[in-house]
Amino acid sequence: MRSRLGRPEWRAITTFLDSAATHPSVLVIGGEAGIGKTTLWLSAVEQARDSGFHVLSSRGGQAEAGLTYAVLADLLESVGSDVLDTLPHLQRVAVDRVLLADDGTGPTTDERVVASAFLTLLDRLAVDAPVLVALDDVQWLDSSSQSVVAFATRRLRGRIGVLATERTEADRRHGTEWLKLSRIDGVERISLGPLGREDLRRVIASKLGRSFSRPTIMRIGELSGGNPFYALELARAFDGQSNIVDAALPGSLADLVRSRLDQFSQDTQSVLLAAASLGATTVDLLGTVIGEAPERVVELLEAPETGGIVHIAGNRIRFTHPLLARGVYSLAGPVRRREMHRLLAGALDQPELRARHMALASSSTDPLTLLALDTAADAARERGAPAVAAELTELALALGGDTPARRVRAAEHHFRGGESLRSKELLTSTMGSIPPGPLRARALNLLAAVRIYDDSLPEAIDLLEQAISEGEGDQWLIIRSLMLSSFTHFYTGKLDESLRCAIDALDRAHDLAMPDQVSQALAMSVLVKCMRGDGIDETAMSRALELEDREADIPLQFRACAVRSITHAWTGELDAARREAIGVYRLCLERGAESDVMAVASHMAMADVWRGDFTGAMTIADEAVERAEHIGTQHVRGVALSIRAMALAHMGRVDEARSDASAAYEIAIECNTVQLAARAMTVLGFLEVSVGNYEGALTEMQPLIKLFDLLPGSEIRTLEHVPDVVEAMVNTGRMDECEPMIARLESDGTRLDRPWLLLTGARCRAMWCAARGDLEGALAAADTAMAESRRLPMPMERARTLLLLGRLHRRQRSKQAAAKAFAEAAREFERIGARLWAETARGEVGRTQAAVAAKVTLTATERKIAELATSGMTNRDIAGTLFVSLKTVEANLTQTYRKLGIKSRAQLAAKLAAGEL
Repeated sequence: MRSRLGRPEWRAITTFLDSAATHPSVLVIGGEAGIGKTTLWLSAVEQARDSGFHVLSSRGGQAEAGLTYAVLADLLESVGSDVLDTLPHLQRVAVDRVLLADDGTGPTTDERVVASAFLTLLDRLAVDAPVLVALDDVQWLDSSSQSVVAFATRRLRGRIGVLATERTEADRRHGTEWLKLSRIDGVERISLGPLGREDLRRVIASKLGRSFSRPTIMRIGELSGGNPFYALELARAFDGQSNIVDAALPGSLADLVRSRLDQFSQDTQSVLLAAASLGATTVDLLGTVIGEAPERVVELLEAPETGGIVHIAGNRIRFTHPLLARGVYSLAGPVRRREMHRLLAGALDQPELRARHMALASSSTDPLTLLALDTAADAARERGAPAVAAELTELALALGGDTPARRVRAAEHHFRGGESLRSKELLTSTMGSIPPGPLRARALNLLAAVRIYDDSLPEAIDLLEQAISEGEGDQWLIIRSLMLSSFTHFYTGKLDESLRCAIDALDRAHDLAMPDQVSQALAMSVLVKCMRGDGIDETAMSRALELEDREADIPLQFRACAVRSITHAWTGELDAARREAIGVYRLCLERGAESDVMAVASHMAMADVWRGDFTGAMTIADEAVERAEHIGTQHVRGVALSIRAMALAHMGRVDEARSDASAAYEIAIECNTVQLAARAMTVLGFLEVSVGNYEGALTEMQPLIKLFDLLPGSEIRTLEHVPDVVEAMVNTGRMDECEPMIARLESDGTRLDRPWLLLTGARCRAMWCAARGDLEGALAAADTAMAESRRLPMPMERARTLLLLGRLHRRQRSKQAAAKAFAEAAREFERIGARLWAETARGEVGRTQAAVAAKVTLTATERKIAELATSGMTNRDIAGTLFVSLKTVEANLTQTYRKLGIKSRAQLAAKLAAGEL
């Protein structure tokens, strides 16, 4: 194949390897069967090794296409134990199961954990050298391996390349759309076409060690269509004949393969059929299957090896080309194939292999085959391959084992394997045939989980209520249903119902002495109580942490460590929340729990914004949006957009923030997710306050304002919008409406001793007092807010309070104090990157400094008359109040207007309100 180095395909290989040496890259080589894809692939792998790449390679085959992690096990074969030992415990357990090296104990794993482990290994290998993942014939990639490779490829970050070959048909459609990088333009594709006459001549000469005449090469090229594999087989068929025109050449590739196989004895053909049915196999296994000694197997394969049909390396046997294996299997006929599969089933111990061969040997319903398939499905699930378990169970359904119980099992496997649509199809089509009882309750519970996943929360609640009422014989199932009900009620805003379900689950788990379920129920109850405004149940929290199984595969809201982080963030203990969230984030990454990673990212980004780390929040937010595209559910996408919108809004990127928040709000309405809708409205309201559009802010947050009396909770997460509502109402004169909101911030802050509630409550009270003319009360409240800011690591809140304090000082004509507060606010806003707020503070600094520089002073009489004039009194009323003449009032006002450069009482009122006098 080195003779083809000048072809464009080879330039593509070189470009790909150069690219993979620096950043994630994918190259897919396509073409018809026998066109030379594997030859090119092998040479590319050799070139990568010569260039210092760490190569993980696998050559798939049709016989292995259904086996659990067959290709992945090949890829991991070259990874040393020193690298495997660096994996987190959960991931190491998953990899050992892939390699059939586990001891049958340990936590539950699935394809997500396996995929995360594979990604971890790639990242660690790439530290020392670039990595090439080389996959030949991906059309035969088993489903579990494909899921893992797809997961890892979308998340590659280092110097890692993926090289794949795929067979493409005449329509040129690709079967590798699942193979994607995070960047859109990251996948390159080349398609191999037929070889020209000179290339064919060189290939034939190098493979067969002899040359052919020009007419012979022309005839071979014509018959083969430039397909090098077909051309080689034609050359072998012609070899030794004197005249190509007179030679009896086969009319098709299938005929050609048949003519070659017909040369071998029946015993040799049986060995070849066994090898074709197994895929990559060994001499010893073939001997067991056909009942011969290994030496006899080697003897029988001597002629096929000499003829280039198989290759024997030590104890291993592989066909030299997939087309030859396919030809052997196809030409055997159905009767011989079934007989061979029966022999293989009897010779194999691995449950999955044995079950598959039993199924292929069956032509009618067989209880033993169905039992073998069920056993194999259970084994695949234990190895962390629910998609394979689903496939095996579906095979049992197709072979006459179509029962409601097996359909429910298949639906469960599909759901765990990420195929929620197929799971839903099986459950909805089966539900009517299942009588009330434990099996129906199990099906209802599973269908509810599916509906939660696809954002149909109200329907999920109804299904769970049915599952609880019908599942009395299965306490574990009832506890699970209660916990899912608590989760669903929580996200639809029904917190009392959520808490009731969590406590019911807790009582049942206590009675059954189920510590992990007790921990989950306690954690959920703590979360709900915190959201509801009951504070933190520290006793329950400590007990939940003590009983927690961190390796359990459970939703994030049931994890005690996650709830600890979430509640710390909601109560303003942001540094602790961030530290704990990082640990939870890593735990979710190790398990490959993408939805949970998204939820943790949401809380981390929210905490980062509150901490003033907008750059950190944006990093998390951008990654969250990218992950959401991979996950594909609308609710998850809405969460990601709301995270990014919050960070963008605080950074002052108005248009982008508004776009993301509006999209998140639309998704929330579509999915009936109250909390997501509130999050989006809060961001939109904050944006309008940031630009001084107070009427617009109240419009954006109107649904939240209407629900204020019904709002649960008293923590930041629930009341975050309230200070913005109050500021907007004060600036639009709606004083009476906002006073109850201020009172709630103050009272709940005192009740729970929450610095954020006390700070924002005092700041809002200061604005309210100032608007009513009580400057002394306003300054006292602002000083209280500043004192609380020292207990709270939220620089944005401190800077906003400084901004208000500066305005209050200016109104009291304490211009130096005002300038100092404005300058400090501007520095803080600039430090954290709050662009719009920094501009506002800098503007206030400029106005205050200009007022100080102008040194406009009024006499005592002028000031008193100005104050009375702006209170609404007429000149005559002022004269009567001060016991002076009307002319004196008019003269003083004229002098005041001249000093200030103004012409109306409205302008005079503005100067007084701004503290410029």
